Parts: sequence; C-alpha cells; structure tokens
Amino acid sequence: MGLIEVASGESVWRGMDYYEEKKVLSWEETGYEQYDGTVKGQSVYQVHLDIEHPRRSTCSCPFAQGRRVVCKHMIAMYFTIRPQAAIDFLKQVDEWEKEKEEAQKTHIEELKKYIKSLSKAELQEKYLEALLELEECRDRYW
Repeated sequence: MGLIEVASGESVWRGMDYYEEKKVLSWEETGYEQYDGTVKGQSVYQVHLDIEHPRRSTCSCPFAQGRRVVCKHMIAMYFTIRPQAAIDFLKQVDEWEKEKEEAQKTHIEELKKYIKSLSKAELQEKYLEALLELEECRDRYW
C-alpha cells in the first residue's frame, strides 16, 4: 500500500492543503524512494519519507512522533516530490464523486418505481412506518 492508502482521509486532505500552500520548505533524495525534508506547520517539522515502505516514514510533529502513521506533513512532501500523484488523487476523487452521484440517481429512480407500484393502502402504511421511525430517531438523538 502507498502513502495515500495508509494515511487517514483527514491527513490526506490536510496534506493536500499544505502542498497547495507550498508548506514544504525543502527536501532531498537520501536513498532509493527515500527523502528527507522540512515542512512548515505550527512549527517546522523534520520529515523522512519512505515511499516504498510508508510505515517507515517519520515526522517530528506531535501527531506522528513515535507512531507508525502517515501524517499531513508526509503527504504534503509526497505531493511536492510527486506532483502527478496529487493530480491523480484529485482525478480519482472526481471519479468517486461521479460514481456516487450516479448511484444516488439510480437509487432515486428505483425508489420512485417502487413507490408507484404500491397501492394507496400500502403507501399509507409505509408512510406511517417511516414517520414512526423518524420519531424514534428524533427521540434517540435529540
């Protein structure tokens, strides 16, 4: 798995922000698919990126220090080193959103078809069930 797949969604999106805001101050290749650099956050953090083995990457930020996680600073540096990865990620997100929209449209069409197939009595019964379920949810969460 790559850095993006190992990172949390929040780390990826915050890393994208840092990349776009050009918060990576410096970086250099230190080995095969390994890089060291500095990233500006609340402080300046030291990042070691191991692209082949993401869990071996490190950052001196409070979130990642001493843990085997991928933080936003690592993602920002990754996108800086590999700008095509940032482009590809955003394209993938667009594709996911289009797929989600299509699935929602299909679901709505199927729901409409189902509702039209019901008799008036069945429709009234389903409507009452939905209202009671909504009341139950309201009682539970409000």
